[in-house]
Amino acid sequence: MIDLRSDTVTRPDDRMREASANAEVGDDVYREDPTVNELETRAAELLGKEAALFHPTGTMANQVAVRTHTEHGQEVLCERESHVVKWELGGMAQLSGLQVRTVDGDGRGVITAEQVREGHVAEDLHRPGTGLLCLENTHNSKGGAAIAPETIEATAEAAHELDVPVHLDGARLFNAAAALDVPASRIVEPVDSAMFSLSKGLGAPVGSMLVGSEAFVERARRNRKLLGGGMRQAGVIGAPGLLALEEENRARLTEDHENASRLAAGLDGIEGLSAPEPETNVVLVRTGGADYTAEEFLDVCESEGVLGVPFDENLVRFCTHRDVTDNDVERAIETVETVLSG
Repeated sequence: MIDLRSDTVTRPDDRMREASANAEVGDDVYREDPTVNELETRAAELLGKEAALFHPTGTMANQVAVRTHTEHGQEVLCERESHVVKWELGGMAQLSGLQVRTVDGDGRGVITAEQVREGHVAEDLHRPGTGLLCLENTHNSKGGAAIAPETIEATAEAAHELDVPVHLDGARLFNAAAALDVPASRIVEPVDSAMFSLSKGLGAPVGSMLVGSEAFVERARRNRKLLGGGMRQAGVIGAPGLLALEEENRARLTEDHENASRLAAGLDGIEGLSAPEPETNVVLVRTGGADYTAEEFLDVCESEGVLGVPFDENLVRFCTHRDVTDNDVERAIETVETVLSG
């Protein structure tokens, strides 16, 4: 089976398993887990922020960040197709009592500085005001678009001029850094907090990191506990995260991008399918020209050993990752071509 559903399906390698087995551990709620402490220090240093906090999931880290930045009832400004809006179960409303004001970004999910100014709501007797701007990089729903640091900077500057903090959902932040050939720290420099996943392209089995100022992380630690994220001997899941952050592992993300590009080109060459050139490791395929809905297309692909996920009625997502080889990409293209011609 060639599993292209997500880069979350990667399996920890032998080094990661060994690191888990041999990790030094302690109670992380008491801040006594040396492995987690090292992981948090390393993440903060790598992203150029004062502090970091380990979370079991990216969704929890995003929701902790949102709650930490805001006051009950405020509005959060987000791109309409962003992960925090589409895929986190309305967490901002359910967990933090917040309202969401969405903005239609461009074709790559970019919110402009002007849109921030237009979408901003001032606090007054009748309105709670805008409490936070959320950005995303890479933008999942827009095919893994890697947003340039200068674009993030301009948008964040507009928010800061309005005294609105900025959180970046950077689940695939290091994919963006690899695609843009810039340090990840450069991308997050203009924002007040950022989340990135250890368990997507970086290949760790568990975990996401939330980075920001020391004061922000101290407040976030309480909110993480409130949401059930206080962990005990967490070094067993933190140790693979340290390996995930090694430079060699981050550098290999370009291989996933190359495989995605080859996959998209191959699928785009099949009659009835349309797959634009991806910016990172996310390939979006339109199936309407082949007279298949996304679900129908994926059903026939799965029957022949290729997995993906539906993104819309006629839109499929395939995602390359460290467990997908060059040969897997060729086999996937050949399989799709065979099932559509049959």
